[in-house]
Amino acid sequence: MTPSARVAQGLLHPAARHVTLALLSLPALALLAGALLERLGPNPAEYLIRATGDWTLRWLCLTLALTPLRIELGWAGLARLRRRFGVAVYVYACLHLTCYAVFDMGLEAGAIVSDIAKRPFILMGFLAWLLLTPLAATSFDRAVRWLGGRRWRALHQLVHGVAVIAILHFVWMRSGKNDFAEPAVYAVILAVLLGWRAWRRWRRPSNA
Repeated sequence: MTPSARVAQGLLHPAARHVTLALLSLPALALLAGALLERLGPNPAEYLIRATGDWTLRWLCLTLALTPLRIELGWAGLARLRRRFGVAVYVYACLHLTCYAVFDMGLEAGAIVSDIAKRPFILMGFLAWLLLTPLAATSFDRAVRWLGGRRWRALHQLVHGVAVIAILHFVWMRSGKNDFAEPAVYAVILAVLLGWRAWRRWRRPSNA
């Protein structure tokens, strides 16, 4: 059996879902432990805001990578795990927003609204979170039955727009320091993943 076949077989194992949930939880647990043990550096608040944002973007990239991996490598079991990754994106986005609201804004609603209005990168981040919310709210089987498969799939195409907005959020956040190296890496990854989808639709429109 080839390594790829072993991976495909492992993804179909009942324990794969539990392992996936544990792996998705690890970064959050590590950040919590670091905060409790005071090991997040001289500015823990900023570290938490940045780290939760980074993990949101990483899980978003991995979520978008699942379909290409499933189709190109024949790892059918990834379809069973996709929703868990999608929900993880939303959970980490909520953590990111919460850290910003608590540590940067002191939970002052007026200050948060004003900040969203005057800083484009905050607006983009908030917009990405808003668009993720209906996706997370319809990530269970009953929602699929209620919406119908076609409408559910159409709604979840919003994740592609979220990816673009998330990159804009990151780029504009780094523009103040003129540091675009890391955002460029994510932009290339997401461009490849979205480009693969566009290429597949162009090549086989009936399967879009």
